[in-house]
Amino acid sequence: MRAIWSGAIGFGLVNIPIKLYSAIEDSTLDLDMLDKKDHANIKFQRVNENTGRVVKWEDIVKGYKYNDDYVVLEDEDFEKANPEKSHVIAINEFVKEDSISSMYYENVYYAEPAKGGERAYALLREALKESDKVALGSFVMRTKENFCMLKADGDVVLLLKLRFPQEIRDSKEVAAPAKTSVKPAELKMALALINQLTPKKFDITKYKDTYTDALMKIIESKAKGKRIAKPKFKIVHNKTKDIMAQLKESIEKSKKAS
Repeated sequence: MRAIWSGAIGFGLVNIPIKLYSAIEDSTLDLDMLDKKDHANIKFQRVNENTGRVVKWEDIVKGYKYNDDYVVLEDEDFEKANPEKSHVIAINEFVKEDSISSMYYENVYYAEPAKGGERAYALLREALKESDKVALGSFVMRTKENFCMLKADGDVVLLLKLRFPQEIRDSKEVAAPAKTSVKPAELKMALALINQLTPKKFDITKYKDTYTDALMKIIESKAKGKRIAKPKFKIVHNKTKDIMAQLKESIEKSKKAS
């Protein structure tokens, strides 16, 4: 794995040198864009708006439009904005993990101790476990400030990038049926279905990306010149509006499946 950020975790006066690695890899197929006529690869180019000429990466700079003109920013300008946050993940406070809604979760990274930081890293990890809390902080990565959570997970400290509160839209924009009453009998039946679908022991590894495997079989068949018939599928809506009847039928199907 290649480190995407290196710096330190600021735990009080203790600085823990670390490297961040992406904890996620995409399971989808890497599809290329092709010209329909001859299957030639489509290339995207960076073109100068005025001249129409292609611009090399090394000749591209970042700029901000200010008073109808552009202010060009160099790499060091981004660091000058806040040198500390560019190098240190400053822990601001510790909270219970369930106090952070999952709506704030964005990406997850592995934090690995750099040379000389092993003991301090282990101390923070064990302290997070013992306190049953997570750490909240912020740092700058790729010219952007990131709100983050540090949590212990086995032998590793995870960094979960969080969304800032102002990035979460107000749920009042959603027309949710808050005033709609729920019948006690229907609620009881819904809870029975939940219990029916609750395993005695949960194993998340049983969830797999089966669509990618199925798509790969289509690709292999087409590569061999085989024609694939489109399977028939239609969403059948239950004709009855009786929720109790639908729940009872769901429970019966669940029982048969198990």
